[in-house]
Amino acid sequence: MNKLKRFLCAAAVSMVSALTLAQNVTNSPELYAGEKTLYEAARKEGMVVSFDTGPTWANWAAQFKAFKNRYPEVEIVYNDLGSAATVVALDKARNRPQADTAYYFAASAVDAVNKDVVAPFKPVNFDKLPGVFKDPEGRWFTIHSLTIAFIVNTKLVKNVPRSWADLLKPEYKNTVVYLDPRSTGVGQVMSFAANFAAGGDMNNIRPGLDYLGKLHKAGSVLRVLGTTPYAQFVKGEIPIWISYENDGLKAKYTDGLGDAVAVVIPKEASAAAPYGISLVKNSPNPSAGKLWLNFIMSDYGQGIFAEGFVRPSVPGIQLPASVVDKLPQAPQVRPLDVRAAAAKKAEIDAGYVTATGVR
Repeated sequence: MNKLKRFLCAAAVSMVSALTLAQNVTNSPELYAGEKTLYEAARKEGMVVSFDTGPTWANWAAQFKAFKNRYPEVEIVYNDLGSAATVVALDKARNRPQADTAYYFAASAVDAVNKDVVAPFKPVNFDKLPGVFKDPEGRWFTIHSLTIAFIVNTKLVKNVPRSWADLLKPEYKNTVVYLDPRSTGVGQVMSFAANFAAGGDMNNIRPGLDYLGKLHKAGSVLRVLGTTPYAQFVKGEIPIWISYENDGLKAKYTDGLGDAVAVVIPKEASAAAPYGISLVKNSPNPSAGKLWLNFIMSDYGQGIFAEGFVRPSVPGIQLPASVVDKLPQAPQVRPLDVRAAAAKKAEIDAGYVTATGVR
């Protein structure tokens, strides 16, 4: 390519980039009816405070950037407290709230509702959500989910398991690692995924506990852990890790393991853990808070979550081309009812010890 052609190509790329950056809510079609009017109200407030949206989790950094590009006169401020700590912070500041929105595992969202620190708001696409993925009044709603999957090191495992039944086979002896369902959220969701696969439901968890007992009796379990072993997996120390799908996709596509990692949603069934968000009661910037919530629940915002390897909560969202093959359709995945799960926590804790012998 000669110098003139290179110059023209570079100029064209720069022009496209400039036009893309210049596009915002004021000079492009609305993402939803009333977006521009809401932006005007939010612009007067000037900022939105988003609790527990750490930039390295669930593609929040990309959400922040896209939000600021679309709404240039609304600043976004965030922190990374953790789900339970976020509810504590909202409760302590109930007389003078500091946050506009709060993000958490949905079980903590239910806690926030019980403590009366969040307000009803139904964003765009709210009516499309499954019933177990939202509070009926909109005091919390799911924005993305995390799905239980088998994350397999293909250098250590010759035949990649495709089902929960496969893991009981002799060839998978001393290969499986999972997180303790008594002390970790991932472990609890995993126990329900196994339960669905074994024929149980939210009311009957015995089939799942029996399955975990069989898994241990078969000698398949290498370790049960209390903290996430992501670094150990990346180092090649774990053959099969039962965890969230996005952990495996991150290892495969972001951290460079490539074909050394297989991510499998077991064919019998799996569970999708809801992660929700709320508008804070008496928040300092309610219009900006609603603008932020509508943005991440819009088709555009849902696609940004998908680019971070977490599944959008809104059914039927068209995934970005870059992740369509990485997040294949999985009709066997069932949404987890966190209210019912919480009611079964004590039964799981006691039944797990009896079934597996793990102390």
